[in-house]
Amino acid sequence: MIKESFSKFIFSLLASGVFYIAYSQEGMKLKDPELIVLGIAQDAGAPQINCKKECCLKKETSNYVVCLGLVEGEKRYLIEATPNIGKQISLFEEEYPFVHSFIDGIFITHAHIGHYSGLMYLGKESMNSRLIPTYMMPRLYDFILKNGPWSQLIETKNIQPVRLKADRGIEVSNRITIIPFLVPHRDEFSETVGYKIQGPNATVLFIPDIDKWTKWQKSISEELKKVDFALLDATFYDGKEINGRDLATIPHPFVVESLKYFNNLTLEEKSKIHFIHFNHTNPLLNESSKEYEMTLKNGYKVAHRGMRFKL
Repeated sequence: MIKESFSKFIFSLLASGVFYIAYSQEGMKLKDPELIVLGIAQDAGAPQINCKKECCLKKETSNYVVCLGLVEGEKRYLIEATPNIGKQISLFEEEYPFVHSFIDGIFITHAHIGHYSGLMYLGKESMNSRLIPTYMMPRLYDFILKNGPWSQLIETKNIQPVRLKADRGIEVSNRITIIPFLVPHRDEFSETVGYKIQGPNATVLFIPDIDKWTKWQKSISEELKKVDFALLDATFYDGKEINGRDLATIPHPFVVESLKYFNNLTLEEKSKIHFIHFNHTNPLLNESSKEYEMTLKNGYKVAHRGMRFKL
């Protein structure tokens, strides 16, 4: 009789969600830091504004602009501040409901619209945040400081800008270090960096924007040997996607070029590579495409929203 009553009690708790809440708030706390992909698209997202092509017209869901989330203990960090920052923070909170902090810091790679313009939503017209540490390189720091409306974020203490130095790590905690490094790109208003995120068990390389691999002073092949995972620029699959545009003004490494460039890597090295930062025209956004299938067959991976990396 007592056993039956206890069973009914347990069932009522499960039905009410009490056990789920207790588990999600306490039992699910991460033992190790974790990185989550909160967006995979190029700066303008996908589908893209004024696009009448099939790639946009048949899109039932949106692909948010490239962004990563980092969970360390009871703290949350963003890498990139995108135009989709509101939805991405909501997704972040849904995925890690047991972390009660809002955003404890934002790391930005450069001053192109998809990577820093989300800062506007921290201003007094929106959430009116309070002194969120915002990590940026010296030229971007000066750009934000001297140009409105961004300077208002500093004046009203919505953000607390933190100046980075290339190849100098920032210790988010005693278990996580984030290291910025310069990469060649269109640097109209700021320099461009990638980040190396070092955890206690794994290191992730993040390069969402870069010109051709051959323009970098470092060897991407050698850098891959030093990390466990890599999220790399795959803006365009090939040059056919962007008819009517001057390719010299948007010199990303085409995926077909990267596949050729990385062809001599071992299967282990190839498996570290996760392509990201896709233009709305990129067939890698379509999991049914032959390009997507071929990329996987060759040993590479394609990033998707919600993908996690244990650090």
